Amino acid sequence: SLMLGTMITISSSHWLLAWAGLEMNTLAIIPIIAKQHHPRATEAATKYFLIQTTASTLILFSSTINAWKTGQWDISQMTTPASTTMLTLALAMKLGLVPLHLWLPETLQGSTLSTAMIITTWQKLAPTGLLLLTFNSLNHQILITLGLTSTLLGGWSGLNQTQTRKIMAFSSIAHMGWLFMALTISPNMTLLTLLTYLLLTSTLFSMLTTTSSKTLLDLGTTLHQTPSLLITSMLVLMSLGGLPPLTGFMPKWLILSALVTNNITL
Repeated sequence: SLMLGTMITISSSHWLLAWAGLEMNTLAIIPIIAKQHHPRATEAATKYFLIQTTASTLILFSSTINAWKTGQWDISQMTTPASTTMLTLALAMKLGLVPLHLWLPETLQGSTLSTAMIITTWQKLAPTGLLLLTFNSLNHQILITLGLTSTLLGGWSGLNQTQTRKIMAFSSIAHMGWLFMALTISPNMTLLTLLTYLLLTSTLFSMLTTTSSKTLLDLGTTLHQTPSLLITSMLVLMSLGGLPPLTGFMPKWLILSALVTNNITL
């Protein structure tokens, strides 16, 4: 159901079908988050459910307003300014962008490492698919503002964290900010940013799951057990941070140079 919901949303051209796919996606992951039978897991599942259903309701509301004004249910025909603004905010809420981001660190902290990996990777595909389908209609000023604030706050908020899942949550917020900024340049740039983020995040989460590292202290103690794995983890972390000449530096450099070249400012 998780995969099917995402596939339906990405491949649909009608708003109701896309909304149904998002709902399937949300309902499929709730039992996965809550499977631990622990109060923290139940709390995380409840928060995730409330946020995602609120965002889905906003998407349905924006598409209904657009259909009322234009008579079109086609995803690519989103032309009403009120609808596009509402859609942007709804997708920002689904992806966890500032200022609609506070649910993400708490949800990841209440989930297992493998579930956190699904939330930060696979669950980003459906909303990003909708962004790519509607990017011509979206307000670039709003995208740049949300993207820049998410990148800055995501980076700053992650500085004093010791829990690996919370660090990855703030990393996700910052990278979704880069994704929104890439959207104002071209869909190809957005896809490159998304693929780089998915590759690095899934690799790092796989390593954290293998070593069961839930805090930075746990990560440090794995040096004596698996030094090669720890070194690889450090390289992936630096790549996520955008340190040259690692892979993660490429999309960030391309986005910044394109923004400067096109004189795109707030």
